[in-house]
Amino acid sequence: MLGGMELTEIHWSDTDGVRRLVEVTNAARLVDSPWVPLQTLRECEGNLRHGWDGDPPTAFLASEDGVDVAVAEYETSSYDNFHLAWLGIEVAPAHRRRGHGTAALELLVERARGEGRTSIGTSGWDSGATRAFAARHGLAQKAVEVNRRQLPPKLDHAALDRLHEQALPHASAYELVRRLGATPDDELEATAVMVSAINDAPTDDLDVEDEVFPAARIAAYEHAQAGRGFALHRVFARHRASGELAGQTVVVVDEERPHLAEQHDTSVVRAHRGHRLGLLLKLEMLRWLRETQPQVESIDTWNAESNDHMIDVNQVLGYRVMGRALAFQRQL
Repeated sequence: MLGGMELTEIHWSDTDGVRRLVEVTNAARLVDSPWVPLQTLRECEGNLRHGWDGDPPTAFLASEDGVDVAVAEYETSSYDNFHLAWLGIEVAPAHRRRGHGTAALELLVERARGEGRTSIGTSGWDSGATRAFAARHGLAQKAVEVNRRQLPPKLDHAALDRLHEQALPHASAYELVRRLGATPDDELEATAVMVSAINDAPTDDLDVEDEVFPAARIAAYEHAQAGRGFALHRVFARHRASGELAGQTVVVVDEERPHLAEQHDTSVVRAHRGHRLGLLLKLEMLRWLRETQPQVESIDTWNAESNDHMIDVNQVLGYRVMGRALAFQRQL
């Protein structure tokens, strides 16, 4: 309890609590990011139960005098970056500018300190209100992430096929492999090595360490995505001579709303760069989805604004900017 506001933890199995979280989240989303699909009960429950890769966030519902005014999330990793807690706060539009965001932040910061965390991070859509809130609480802007969207039905697939043919000769030493669902146990270690190439993506001025990817984390990620109701599609490149996994791209299709898909990691192992594998992997993914998931209408992706190489690839593939999110951080 802080200043009359109460923060209540909501478990994934609390049906009414999840419903209330979704109502506040969607009220904020309609105002702040109307291009983002509204959250569903299943989506919220899946996130609270599984998280991204088996480390689910802790969710809180903020209420005052019996009225839900905000939602908050507290997220940490069990694999790396043990100094850091990532905080998310959304205040219902009808209850803004009354100190609810500040109250929720102070309670989450108190939790982070209690766990021995030495840094907190948060993010919000680029706006004057977001910047002002961060400044009031000593949070410095450290990075910019951009949400882009591709509309597969509107792409010029003939042009993309020509692009595919032009790029293929540069990657003749590799084969592209499609995999739906989980990685076989005997390939988890090699997949983990390949996935760790994502650490080369820019993190700008964020105080973060490289992510650690043991085989168990790959399995946990795939289990979490399935548990959240996403069909996981992975295309990876294998070096023909050595058998090494050289790069990958991953897209998940929402089984509840199969017209929606999300682009997850795309990365190429440093030793195998320079063969247009990033472009080829994404083109191959588009071909696969067109064959087996033709109902997909949109694919959303996120990139650091400074990630020029991947942005160039995405622009060639028809991705267009939807919104910018600012990432902030503060030492405790």
